[in-house]
Amino acid sequence: MENLKEIANQMVLKGKGILAADESTPTCDKRFDSIGVEKNFNNRNEYRDLLFNTPDIEKYISGVILFDETIRQSTTCDKSIPFTELLKSKGIIPGIKVDTGAKDFSGFKNEKITEGLDGLRDRLKEYYGMGARFAKWRAVITIGETIPSDACIHSNANGLARYASLCQENGLVPIVEPEVLMDGSHTIEDCYDVSQRTLNVTFEQLIMHHVDLSGIVLKPNMIISGSDCDTQADIDKVAELTFKCLKDNVPSDVPGIAFLSGGQSSDLATAHLNTMNKKYMSEMPWNLTFSYGRALQEDALKAWGGSNRNEGQEALIFRAKNNSLATKGEA
Repeated sequence: MENLKEIANQMVLKGKGILAADESTPTCDKRFDSIGVEKNFNNRNEYRDLLFNTPDIEKYISGVILFDETIRQSTTCDKSIPFTELLKSKGIIPGIKVDTGAKDFSGFKNEKITEGLDGLRDRLKEYYGMGARFAKWRAVITIGETIPSDACIHSNANGLARYASLCQENGLVPIVEPEVLMDGSHTIEDCYDVSQRTLNVTFEQLIMHHVDLSGIVLKPNMIISGSDCDTQADIDKVAELTFKCLKDNVPSDVPGIAFLSGGQSSDLATAHLNTMNKKYMSEMPWNLTFSYGRALQEDALKAWGGSNRNEGQEALIFRAKNNSLATKGEA
């Protein structure tokens, strides 16, 4: 466990965050469609190569979450170096998404259950051999008039705990991601209540499954208004309620919390993180950082457009640097 604790602490070092580059092939293809780039293996490989070879990216990024396709790919602009080796040469920790997606939860309309436990032990051994040192599993909780149900929260929390236990058994730090979606017309108070329930049950299950909390990284949602809510809470309110929810429900053993962006704009995701660290850093028992996908990549994807490599890298480093500053409350 000492090695896992060390890796977990490196992942959430002050001033650094995690790049989520674990989009599934269909998701990556949709993003290519949005910029008019042909969707194929080679273009996905070139785009990931652009991201990981961005000059100075290691100053702001501690780890990168890869997808199964990506962990098997190599650099395109020089000698063919496996991406895991490239990242390690920069002092960046390679990680891997290991769940197989959120599927309809039988018996519970409009709710999801994350699958992927079957065969997970063997897959973790393979990924470890390929250079991964942490993993990620995402649970999805939807807010509606009569949901989430207790069954949905408990079943997803149980899956997260079983996954986390298997990760630690096989030498990987688990990123535990219980995401309460921002989709819907719910208020920020609704988000707070559901997130509190979800975190409480998740940690109950982690402890029950003998997961060492000092060797995990939590990847939660921020407490924000539903995307269709008439009243959108301001930055200070989001920071206040998010910090309160985490302080009340996340044990101090956890070394760090790396937020997902969850559909927020790049600017808002940075502003919310910055305000939390600026106002509450002295009260935090854990480090507060980022594990963003779209909020780091969106500008880079558009700037690249399939051919403008340098422009894509400049856009990525701009976002990475701003979020690095936000982890210190200096953005």
